[in-house]
Amino acid sequence: MPTPVTPQPQVAASHPPLPRASILLRLMNLYPPYLGAGIRVRHFENFTVFESRMTLRVWNRNYFGSHFGGSLYSMCDPFYALILARILGSDYIVWDKAASIRFVRPGRGTVRARFEIPRERVEEIRAAADAGGKVEPVFEVQVVDREGKVVAELEKVLYVRRKG
Repeated sequence: MPTPVTPQPQVAASHPPLPRASILLRLMNLYPPYLGAGIRVRHFENFTVFESRMTLRVWNRNYFGSHFGGSLYSMCDPFYALILARILGSDYIVWDKAASIRFVRPGRGTVRARFEIPRERVEEIRAAADAGGKVEPVFEVQVVDREGKVVAELEKVLYVRRKG
């Protein structure tokens, strides 16, 4: 006689759980917009620090011979949300809420950006979310060229709150 199956309650998730770190990195580097733009992603420190790089190629340059602005933004898009979601865990909702980019100089050659959230900042965000409210932390990152000159400045606003 077959064992009866007890239905499990369905829990609505705000977003799917993040895949294992090694799979996430592989997926990011094979993600068609990144692959097409020549964006490569590396991680450091147990996936709490990311670096993205993009080399200027024929297929990702604009009319003026510099990096296409959309690709400069794209190489910076998901990282703060991914870092925060990974550190805070599944008890928190983390979304991208807003972003802006300011182009400083034409990007030529290889450009890079580094994404990191200090542990103290994460704990401040966690404490604010645990206090029962939504938190909208703002993060800034610079895209720099090989000489360290700023090509673009981005500001990202996230939305964070504790589930339930």
